[in-house]
Amino acid sequence: MTKSLFIALLAALSLQSAQAQQPWSLRQCTEYAVEHNIGVKQKVNAERQREVQLSTAKNSRLPNATFQANEAFNFGRAQTIDGTYSNRNTNNTSMSLGTNVPLFTGFNITNTIKLNQLNLDAAVQDLEKARNDIRMQVAKGYVQILYDMEIADVAHRQVTIDSMQVARLQGLYENGKASQAELSQQKATLAKSQLTATQADNTRQLSLLTLSQLLELPTPEGFSIIRPSLDNLDALETSHQLVSPELIYREALTFKPEILAEELRLRGTDHNIKIAQAALYPTLNFNAGLQSNYFKTNGVNSDAFFSQLKNNFAQYVGVSLNYTLFNRLATRNNIRRARIDRETQQLTLNNAKKVLYKEIQQAYYSAVAAQAKHESSKVAAQSSKQAFELMQAKYENGKATMVEFDDAKNKYLKAESDLVQSRYEYLYQTALLEFYRGRELTF
Repeated sequence: MTKSLFIALLAALSLQSAQAQQPWSLRQCTEYAVEHNIGVKQKVNAERQREVQLSTAKNSRLPNATFQANEAFNFGRAQTIDGTYSNRNTNNTSMSLGTNVPLFTGFNITNTIKLNQLNLDAAVQDLEKARNDIRMQVAKGYVQILYDMEIADVAHRQVTIDSMQVARLQGLYENGKASQAELSQQKATLAKSQLTATQADNTRQLSLLTLSQLLELPTPEGFSIIRPSLDNLDALETSHQLVSPELIYREALTFKPEILAEELRLRGTDHNIKIAQAALYPTLNFNAGLQSNYFKTNGVNSDAFFSQLKNNFAQYVGVSLNYTLFNRLATRNNIRRARIDRETQQLTLNNAKKVLYKEIQQAYYSAVAAQAKHESSKVAAQSSKQAFELMQAKYENGKATMVEFDDAKNKYLKAESDLVQSRYEYLYQTALLEFYRGRELTF
């Protein structure tokens, strides 16, 4: 390897490594997941299958072309031209080239094409539904990581507070103003805080692993996400307005892919009925072709092979009409079955609408509850912070015990955790409501 090639390869690897270390935004995560998710790829293949089926249905209008060649050898006694029988060996060669064009099939082809077009359109909506599902899963995982990051920060703040108290008590102990028991107790509290921080870091790392697996990344190494600033979070909180679930539902019915797919399939059942009814009509086909043959009897002089093919060359053209008078009531039962399928599909559509409405209702009332919880958590966090600061001052001045200090500290940190949880829960639920209205999932 030349020196220049080695340097170029090293630079490329360095660039790739730098790119891998760059944090991902929610949009980047969703776009990557949609592109690489196996379930989405399966829906893409299902759509391609429907395209092939539609092409096949359209091509059924075209004429076909068939070529046939037969060679037969006969042995034993056979009747001669004068009516007697003798032992004769004969061979016969025949060839034909024909075509068949459907002129009328009881509208079977027309309705089959329309049915396959609707199936393709439904497959497109199924694909979009799969993409929406993965977007929602990615957004949920993304928010979980943000929440775990905040919890880890709270845990590390607790370590900082306890470390400061250990340092303070260490100084007091060295000056004879604090006992060994007090110092040991504070060190034990610090160790517990450090354990909590370690567990919080592990939980955050597991959340990153979960999201990286959802994105089909080969490894979570180097994977991280962009953490929105407090200003952005505050702006999102004020920008989201809760809209009634009934209004969101009416909007969602017009574009949600799971609803559109079932509506398309319902329209397809109408064509299924017509396809079944096509058997009540006669079918009319146009036929045309070319044919010739060669015949040879052993021991009898006959024209040469190509001469016979030329002399026996014939052409034919015609139409054929076919009508089934009775097929054991199969047509009637096929029509009945197609009508039952339509009723079943109508129920499937109604159920899809109910499921959508329930999802929107759940997201709405979860957002309402999250909003109320978030407002309460703000007040509780502010009060707990003030109480902790007062208790910290009293404790450092010897006017409060360590138990009182730890109790105030734990209440403050719990209030901070509750505030973080309520914030992201509210942001996620409101973003989910906007997603049901056709907006992009953003944080």
